[in-house]
Amino acid sequence: MPTARDRARAELTAEIADLARAQLATVGAPGLSLRAVARELGMASSAVYRYFPSRDELLTRLIIDAYDAIGAAAESADDPTAPPAARWLAVCRAVRRWAQDHPHEYALLYGSPVPGYSAPRDTVPSAVRVGAVLGRVLGDAARAGLLPETAHRTTGLVEPAAVDLLGGDDPALDDAVRGRALLAWSSLFGVVSFELFGQFTGAVTDADRFFDDAMTDLAGLVGLHPAG
Repeated sequence: MPTARDRARAELTAEIADLARAQLATVGAPGLSLRAVARELGMASSAVYRYFPSRDELLTRLIIDAYDAIGAAAESADDPTAPPAARWLAVCRAVRRWAQDHPHEYALLYGSPVPGYSAPRDTVPSAVRVGAVLGRVLGDAARAGLLPETAHRTTGLVEPAAVDLLGGDDPALDDAVRGRALLAWSSLFGVVSFELFGQFTGAVTDADRFFDDAMTDLAGLVGLHPAG
């Protein structure tokens, strides 16, 4: 049972993170400042450093929070009772919608690297949550017999640790399929980033339809085809 002191610490830690998140919209990640957050709180900088000893630790908290948020959006959008291709599209749409609603947090994850910052391994479990949802859709389709079985199993392309993430072990899933799944996963964020950062300006007339068509093509790449 958390004590009153524990709860107070958790609340202040969350408030510091919220203020830092608001800074992303005004100064961007490179300009993030613990001193500025302390001023907003009316606290001495030394007091804030007791919660986040460095800017990098604060950045890591914001990155993990953002990865968890976009991952939760993907997980909430997945309906295991729906056809695999529809599940795939729903998850991709949820990722795009989250990015549109949280552009500065998305830019923290997939925009320009922050000078002098290197993300620790602590961020990895949160960073792969979207990929895990896509992998679950692919794995469920394989186990339901909705993917063509691979005639010649390809190995050595994907790290063994990624097998569970990308659908698990099944006769219809070999490293060639997993490689295409990795391509599709990265392409999802490529399309979202191009749209969010204005790279499609002057090239795409209907962003919604383009996105849906692109995600449907990616689903087909991994063997998920719309019913009918």
